[in-house]
Amino acid sequence: MEDDAIEVVRHPRARRAKLSFDPVTGRVRLTIPKRAALAPMMAWARSKEEWIAQQRDVLPQARPFVPGATLPLDDENLSIVWQAEALRRVERDGATLVVGGPIDRVEARVATWVRQQSLALLVADTAFYAERAGVSVTQVSVADPRGRWGSCASSGAIRYNWRLALAPRTVRRATAAHEVAHRVHMNHGPAFHALVAELFGRDPTPERQWLRQHGARLHWYGRSSSEGSARGG
Repeated sequence: MEDDAIEVVRHPRARRAKLSFDPVTGRVRLTIPKRAALAPMMAWARSKEEWIAQQRDVLPQARPFVPGATLPLDDENLSIVWQAEALRRVERDGATLVVGGPIDRVEARVATWVRQQSLALLVADTAFYAERAGVSVTQVSVADPRGRWGSCASSGAIRYNWRLALAPRTVRRATAAHEVAHRVHMNHGPAFHALVAELFGRDPTPERQWLRQHGARLHWYGRSSSEGSARGG
């Protein structure tokens, strides 16, 4: 295993070396004390090559947006079909996404379309819960952060991970209820969680558990095959 396959992080509060694996990126991280000698720490990390290989073996498969692939969207499975004579923009026909133009542009066009659909769905979800909570939301946007599925600023702007559209509908909507509840409580105290449950209509613990257990694989949708094959380091 090459040293550049391991990301080294010096942490001021670290008291010993710690090796972790990120299922979202497939990267290995070695966290070490701020003033620790690097060479022995790297030697220790390399000695864990079998454990690292085991972690990589269970990584989600890359699921590029290519012709013949399928993707989940708002509880429906959609198939990507390329037709050279079709319009270049993505056209949905039932459970089929038809894309024309150069075949090497299919992935980019489908990715753009999915982001647009995700924004539309999350705008609608947010408006629904904001009305129920009696609050205003100044802006809704989507991005692709690694570490969080949503965030709410004190200004009233809410940002989501666009990949929520690939999750089950209840998971996406529970996340919207969570972020809208932050317009009332900018914390995670008991009153906040009670409001989330009130807005969502029930305890959203199953949805939170789904994201913890399955959220990493959503990050592998739209990745190219080369990214997936490179996960071995």
